[in-house]
Amino acid sequence: MSRARQPPLVTGISPNEGTPWTKVTIRGENLGSGPNDLFGSTHTKQFTHVALVESKISLLVTTSTNSLSICGHNCLLTAEWMSASKIVCRVGPAKDDKGEIIVTTKSGGRGTSTVSFKLLKAERIGILDQSAVWVDERNYYDMRTDRNKGISPLSLRPANPLGIDIDMAKIPLKDLESMFPGMSGDFTSENFSATWYLIENHSGTSFEQLRLAVGNLKKQASKKNEGSLAYVKGGLSTFFEAQDALAAIHQKLESDGTEKVEGSMTQQLERILNKASDTADTLFQEVLGRKDKADSTRNALNVLQRFKFLFNLPLNIERNIQKGDYDVVINDYEKAKSLFGNTEVPVFKKVYAEVETRIKALRNLLLDKLLETPSTLHDQKRYIRYLSDLHASGDPAWQCIVAQHKWILQLMQNCKEDFIKEQRVGGGGLESDGESRSSALSRISHTASLRRGSSFQTPRDDSWRSKSPQQVRFVEKLSDVVISQLPNFWKLWISYVNGSLFSETGEKSAQVEKLRKNARQRQNDFKGMIEEVTRRLVLLVRGALLPSTLYEEEQRRYGGWDTNTSLTGAWLTQIIHTVRLSHEALSALEIPNDLLQVIQDLLLDLRVHCLLVTLQHTAEDVKRLPEREDWIVDNEGITSLPAQFEHCMVQMLQSLKEPMECKPGEVNIFQLELAQDRACELCVGIMKEFITCLEQLSTKTDGDIDISHASVDLASPDVFGSFHEHFGPSPEQRFLIILSNCQYLERHTFLNLAEHLEKHGFTTAEKITRVSVEAVRQLDEHLFESYIEKKSDPIVGSLEPGIYAGYFDWKDCLPPTGVRNYLKEALVSIISVHSEVFTVSKELVPRILSKLIEAVSEEMSRLMQCVSSFSKNGGLQARLEILALKDAVEPYLTSESQVNFKQALEALPQLQSGADKKLLEELLNTFKSSMQFQLYCFQPSSVQPVKR
Repeated sequence: MSRARQPPLVTGISPNEGTPWTKVTIRGENLGSGPNDLFGSTHTKQFTHVALVESKISLLVTTSTNSLSICGHNCLLTAEWMSASKIVCRVGPAKDDKGEIIVTTKSGGRGTSTVSFKLLKAERIGILDQSAVWVDERNYYDMRTDRNKGISPLSLRPANPLGIDIDMAKIPLKDLESMFPGMSGDFTSENFSATWYLIENHSGTSFEQLRLAVGNLKKQASKKNEGSLAYVKGGLSTFFEAQDALAAIHQKLESDGTEKVEGSMTQQLERILNKASDTADTLFQEVLGRKDKADSTRNALNVLQRFKFLFNLPLNIERNIQKGDYDVVINDYEKAKSLFGNTEVPVFKKVYAEVETRIKALRNLLLDKLLETPSTLHDQKRYIRYLSDLHASGDPAWQCIVAQHKWILQLMQNCKEDFIKEQRVGGGGLESDGESRSSALSRISHTASLRRGSSFQTPRDDSWRSKSPQQVRFVEKLSDVVISQLPNFWKLWISYVNGSLFSETGEKSAQVEKLRKNARQRQNDFKGMIEEVTRRLVLLVRGALLPSTLYEEEQRRYGGWDTNTSLTGAWLTQIIHTVRLSHEALSALEIPNDLLQVIQDLLLDLRVHCLLVTLQHTAEDVKRLPEREDWIVDNEGITSLPAQFEHCMVQMLQSLKEPMECKPGEVNIFQLELAQDRACELCVGIMKEFITCLEQLSTKTDGDIDISHASVDLASPDVFGSFHEHFGPSPEQRFLIILSNCQYLERHTFLNLAEHLEKHGFTTAEKITRVSVEAVRQLDEHLFESYIEKKSDPIVGSLEPGIYAGYFDWKDCLPPTGVRNYLKEALVSIISVHSEVFTVSKELVPRILSKLIEAVSEEMSRLMQCVSSFSKNGGLQARLEILALKDAVEPYLTSESQVNFKQALEALPQLQSGADKKLLEELLNTFKSSMQFQLYCFQPSSVQPVKR
């Protein structure tokens, strides 16, 4: 019979290689017009009651040719015709490893193939391994028949679990047993030792090979972990095919009505399958039972291994707490909480409850460490962050802030009490310093070092500190406490407010936002804490230095210091420097100025107090200046006392430079009316005190004067300006020296001091200078009048007795032969005064001699005016003596003395003849010639009379 179609032609197969029972897709041309065309090419016995089933099952008893073969194996049983160009089937276990794909159809006959299929050797599947296809067990039976007795299926294990070449070592078994007592090198043993196995089988294996073995073990483990899922996935198509076949058979049987016919093929097939199932169950029941038990045990161990983290967590928490690894504890706790926080498994709940107990104890431990003092800012932040991560109840950060606040206040109070106790016990010495200080203060190892000192204080060495007063050291120690504690306290608050205290990364969470909100609500409370610390600092300093500025209750609480000895201005300057540094350090933290205003107020009071105390102490120093008077005059007629006074005042002003200086935010104390008036009053008092000292020096007796300082100034060109070292100055010399000093004060010292006062900010310098000049002028006038009176009285008193000596009578006297002795004696007395004054001060000579001559001329005028009448000779004698006196002292005549001489001459009778005038002129010349040497001191003088 002729064919209607061309022979089948296979042009492709996918995949083109695989193991037996691999599902392949065959593509080509003329692969049949339908299933019957493909299957009908065989000669079979037909079963009329089930056509489709016959076409499939008849292949079991056919003796015809293959309709579909791959590598020589008939694959028609698994074939599924899809279309004339596509057939799907499974490759059978052919003998040839490579061959063609031949399709034979009823319409086209035997076909050809342009492609081939490579049959790969199948992996051996264990008797307990799952498989989606039937496994040919002949190889296993061959293994069993090779041995004299049957073996357990468990013994069908791989001989080389590592998958690398075995390098057996020649090590005696006894040696291995001694090295690993109670262990075994069999990897199926419960006491398996991996080291034993490696020494025995791989002693010479390289490290790279061992790494490859590790990879093989990991692959095997991952392959086993795939489990049933991998099996189901691999055989999914087989399940679908079986399901489709069974559904088709069931449908056909239902349509024929033979599914319940006794003795039908389906019942026979069911019995066969049930019998096979029972036989398999009987055969493998023991093995599968042991396998199920092993799987159950393995699953239990896997569960324990999987959750060993939870079971070991309580012990790990204890160990990590002891080591201080709180971060590890917190991370483990967070992990356990996320995994088992809501578990319903009783054993997990029990273990997790134990974990919570440990964490609760950890929270209490961390809170105790947080509140422990002293502690560093780093530790505080760390403990707060730990407690935040552990979700501790309350607000640990605020608790820490409150505890630190109390700690700082206690430190400050302890500092004061320790110094008070030291003052009472040791009297302020440093020998008991280390014993009296409390342990709390000594534990502040990180005390800030304040940079102190100025150009007017001694260096800060041990000797300086040993001499410093109690109050000074107390203020320094108190400032150290505040500066070392308050910055960290403030930084802790800033971290609390901005949230960085709870999260280093700055991440925002509900808990962090909640804590930040709490912080903002407590701003007023924290402000009150800062105010209390600064106020306590100020009160303690006031109690030590300014107790009068405190209320009675505050004095009892913050005072208690020994007030018998007051601090000097230098120590107060040191304290002001310390307080300023404290204020600057706190300002650098950006603490609001209103919280530091109390410190500014303290500084203002301290500066005013320092000013007043310095002025008071300067007044005390000025009182002691007379003790240093050496009575040695220089060329200008002054001693060193005015210079010492000026130096003392300048030193005082220099020492006030730092406390009076206005730092940023401070007030100029000279703008305060009360301080200005008080400072002016004290400065005037200092000036007057010095003037009083001068007055006292002028009135001292010889016995009151310390002559040990008196000496001759050999360096002075004026040898007469000094006196012998064994003799002190006479009272008259003291008067002259003090007068000279007064003039120098008025003309130089007070003017210099006025400039210094203005330079250092004293707004009342003009008033101070004016009052001081008035006071020194009063002293000068008093001393001058006293000296003139003391020197003029003897001279003036000697004139009248001298005139009338020898019963001299102006009415009855001899013609004049010269100037009488009384006038010469008076001139000698005046010359003596000149010498005395000139020895001390040339500046004083004109002033004193002018005044002295005024007194003498006044007396001469009075005496002449008292004479009732003069004879010719008497009038000529009187005119000679008056003109001789006037001509001798002419350089020192004043207007007043001129008037006196004029009045005296007017009281005399006028010269009547030229002979009288000639005689008078001759006698005058004779007088001047005879006393030329004595009168030389009056001729000539470059110093004009001083008009006062």
